[in-house]
Parts: sequence; structure tokens; C-alpha cells
Amino acid sequence: MATPSARLAARRFFEMSVAPGRLNRTYSTSHSFAKVLRLPKRQLMKLVYPLQELEVYLDPDSRADLHLRIFDPSLEEIARAENVFAAAPKNRIEYLSSAVHLSHAPGSSRPEVCFIGRSNVGKSSLIKALFSLAPEVEIRISKTPGHTKKMNFFKVGKYFVLVDMPGYGYRAPEDFVDMVETYLKERRNLKRTFLLVDSVVGITEKDKIAIEMCEEFALPYVMVLTKIDKSSKGHLLKQILQIQKFVNTKTQGCFPQLFPVRVYQHTVHWCLAETA
Repeated sequence: MATPSARLAARRFFEMSVAPGRLNRTYSTSHSFAKVLRLPKRQLMKLVYPLQELEVYLDPDSRADLHLRIFDPSLEEIARAENVFAAAPKNRIEYLSSAVHLSHAPGSSRPEVCFIGRSNVGKSSLIKALFSLAPEVEIRISKTPGHTKKMNFFKVGKYFVLVDMPGYGYRAPEDFVDMVETYLKERRNLKRTFLLVDSVVGITEKDKIAIEMCEEFALPYVMVLTKIDKSSKGHLLKQILQIQKFVNTKTQGCFPQLFPVRVYQHTVHWCLAETA
């Protein structure tokens, strides 16, 4: 997302704020993020800016066929976004309800964002990481693919509602198509869909069906590449280039920026907070 000058500004901000107490006082930092800020510079940069080492190969100025913008928020933006997900008396974060059909979904005027992806893509782990600052919110994670069988709704303070969709593919619920398709097609306050793709596997045929659904309903959606810590640099670069080419040539509603994440990556908070 950021331009080269913005990335340079982010690096300069790092030099100014390696200690959590030196962040702008407007934005508090969680204990876990404070620990991240204390990491050695090289380790911190690798964690917060996971594509930094690959940027030389992703420079659009040297590749006419590539339209990729790097996900590169500043530390201050990450700290501000974390406040959205930090539970507080005036910022209640809580589970609302579950539903097997849109008619059973909770009524809400708040904007909604939903997470979809194939079974075992790491969706529940990512959502659990998002709610790590609200430990009272229970997100169940199972080693067995297809654990989520219903649409689960979570209120994120006064800002938005997050919807966890069942995984498609292996062990998907029998009424998956009716449940998810109806929600995506008819939910009026749905503002953004996050489609998770395994960075090790790449876009599968089942992912393409989900993409076609988003395209058919003219939904604005984002591709999130999960498990980037499971790929070698070369394999990750190959997958990014292939997926970006697919986004550029095969999609209309997909946000042109890919969001690579590893579990417990703090920049996910910024990504979602900015979207909502």
C-alpha cells in the first residue's frame, strides 16, 4: 500500500520509537506489541514487514507486468489499530451469536467484515490472533479441518462486526453453499470480505469458486496469504507472483494489494481496522 517514501518514513519512525514508551501517547501499546518493539531491529523488521527481503523482486518499476503494492503500515498505525481490538469498558469486544442461515443472523446496523477460506487455511487461528487483546472472547481452534460449522458473529466495540464463516472444501457443512452464498449475496451491511489463501499451496480450484462467487456478487474483497512462515523465500516469492498475476488478470473486485500474514502478526489489526 505504501509508496517508497512512505516506507522510508516507516523506517525512520522505527528509529524514533524502538521503545514502546516513545510511541505517540495517543496510542497505547499492548504488552505483546511492547515486547515486539523491544526486539532487535532486524528481527522486528522481519516480523512487522514480512516482505521486506523480497521487495527487490517485487518492484513494479522493474516489472511492467506487476501491479503489487507492499503492505507496509507504520508502527504508530499498528499501535492505533490495536486499540480497536483492545477490550475496554467503552470498547466491548464480544461474541454475539451463531447462525446457520441469514435469517438467523443478528440484526445490526454496524458494518460487517467476513472471513472465508478453505478448511485448514488457518482462519480460526488468524481470528484468534485478532482477538488476542480480548482473551475473554473464545475462539475455538481444532486440528481437524472443518471444525467451524456455523457463521459466528463477533462485535468489535463500536466499530464493526466480524463474521467467521465455515471453511469450504473438506468436511464443509452440508448447507454451506446456501448459508454462505445467501449471506454474501444479501447481507446489506457487509463491507469487505477477507478471502484467505494458503501461501504454501496457492490458489486452489475451490478457492477459485469462492472468488467467482465474490466476483458474481460484485463484492469488494481482499486476499490474505496465510502461513507465510511455512514457506521458503523462493517459494513464497513464486506464489506471490502467481497470485498477483491471477488477481490482475482474472478479477475485478479484488483489492490489488495482497496481505501476507503469519499467526499473531500485529499488522493484521491495522489491515482490518483501516478496512472498517
